[in-house]
Amino acid sequence: MVEKLGFIDKALEKAKSLPPRKEPAVTAPQPEGRLEELPPAWEPAPASYPLPALGEKIDYTITRVVPVDFDFLRRQKIVAGDNHEAVAEEYKLIRTHILHRTKAENLNTIMITGPRPNEGKTLTAINLAISLAQEVNQTVLLVDADLRNPSIHRYLGLPDGPGLVDYLMAGVTIPDLLIHPEGLPKLVVLPGGRPVSEAAELISSPLMGELVKELKNFYPNRYVLFDLPPLLSFADALAFAPLVDALVLVVEMGRTPREDISNCLELLSKYNVLGSVLNKVAPDEHRHKYYYYRPPSQSFPKNIFSRWLK
Repeated sequence: MVEKLGFIDKALEKAKSLPPRKEPAVTAPQPEGRLEELPPAWEPAPASYPLPALGEKIDYTITRVVPVDFDFLRRQKIVAGDNHEAVAEEYKLIRTHILHRTKAENLNTIMITGPRPNEGKTLTAINLAISLAQEVNQTVLLVDADLRNPSIHRYLGLPDGPGLVDYLMAGVTIPDLLIHPEGLPKLVVLPGGRPVSEAAELISSPLMGELVKELKNFYPNRYVLFDLPPLLSFADALAFAPLVDALVLVVEMGRTPREDISNCLELLSKYNVLGSVLNKVAPDEHRHKYYYYRPPSQSFPKNIFSRWLK
């Protein structure tokens, strides 16, 4: 009987016959502009490659490398480089809490969602991924699993093109879809691709379940973060919850009703909710309050990690 190869094994076999390549520099798009399509990607460095020592650079010889514009990231409120220093510190705090709750048990697949649209879950997923990738000897794969409204690539100024939906519907291999945003060390992005209406069926499919398992186990020192649609608006996140090790809930200060948070916690009661990110906290409240706490009411997650500044 012939053993079935996973997508990573196939990619490594394919990569043996391919010379290293580097994409030509491209200009990062502006928010209103149409993003230029680029050719497909290959697979990241094999798992047998040791992680780099502190300060050592990772060379992406197979994964497609796309330059990013840090001024563009700053306008999108992406924490990178030396911009948004105060907020970067908050994400370091969130990172520390997550590492403490997950590393010992190898809980490395994490879903990010929120109760309703426009509460900041995608931006939180991106900033959390960047912060985790800054941890010593820690790499991160950020997966856009919001197939109804895939937007991670636009926040990062990456080109439009195929993504996860093309793997699930058209058989495009995952290595052909991965992108490393140049200048964001140890971060690889799997875009969502085009929006589809049958997102819940794709997310809960056996093929998606196999993919999550393979992504979890292939790189033991990698966190895999999945951005999902809002929990109370669509079925996708609840269908996907059994596939991951843990979840983070993003709520918006002054906007997310207590009832919505209670409903989310009830729906997720069987799963490992690490905590919540309290988003869009006003700067004056940020200066006078310490937001990591255990609220007395059971209507909130057991831990509020931190918050985002307006």
